[in-house]
Amino acid sequence: MKLDFKKYLILLFIIIAIIIFSISFYGQEKDVLEIDFFDIGQGDSIFIELNKKQVLIDGGPGMKVLEKLGREMPFYDRHIDFVILTHPEYDHINGLIEVIKRYNIGAVLVSGLERETMQYKEWSRVIKEKNIPVIIVKNGDKIAIDDAVFYVIHPFHNLKGEEVKKTNNASIVGKLVYGDFEILLTGDIEKAIERELVDSGIDLRADVLKVAHHGSSTSSCDEFLNAVGSIAAVIQAGKDNRYGHPHPIVLERLGDIFVKTTGEHGDIELISDGIGFLIR
Repeated sequence: MKLDFKKYLILLFIIIAIIIFSISFYGQEKDVLEIDFFDIGQGDSIFIELNKKQVLIDGGPGMKVLEKLGREMPFYDRHIDFVILTHPEYDHINGLIEVIKRYNIGAVLVSGLERETMQYKEWSRVIKEKNIPVIIVKNGDKIAIDDAVFYVIHPFHNLKGEEVKKTNNASIVGKLVYGDFEILLTGDIEKAIERELVDSGIDLRADVLKVAHHGSSTSSCDEFLNAVGSIAAVIQAGKDNRYGHPHPIVLERLGDIFVKTTGEHGDIELISDGIGFLIR
């Protein structure tokens, strides 16, 4: 019995040591920017983490985002600094509703565009109930994510109270910059907005492009892709989705660019030290 007791005692000490190590590890600051493109079906959901700062852009069409966050964040961490809703379409907003119900959110960033859908009304209700600060962003605004900066380049003005024919074209577009590394995150903008951004003279150059609108043929015009000049691209689209995303013509336009799609590869992780980057 004494021998068994000693074994159990040793095992208990090992378990305690593992728990202490895990807490210590997750509490340490990292010098690496991590961007996770979640495979959440036909929709967008992007999780950004640098040191202790965490940002979630969109939440996909369902509750799968909760499972993904559970894997990326330690069990005791229930805080997300910023939640960004690029535009209030079902495949971007629905999962976010569940996120803001279950996590403590520092602030919600939106374009100001409102809708009369059931999802949008629930989104607004939860935000009001939990008293989450709402920030309407537009071109020229910037959000600090520790040592990285998210530069908002679209929409060009506050969209609150405005009627927009195509909700996709109200998407928040931003360039995330960390040291010498740059990634352009495009929401679901279509060709008309892509051309407006090119004509505006804004510096669109980026190492990596999050391809707009799940690789739909409505987006990714040649002028825009040439202005961005990325060497890698990520497409978030569901496997065997009914829209045929990513469209073959978009893949053709991307040419020799290194492309990864969530529908084919599952979750895609990008890490950068501010100089180079790795996609895996």
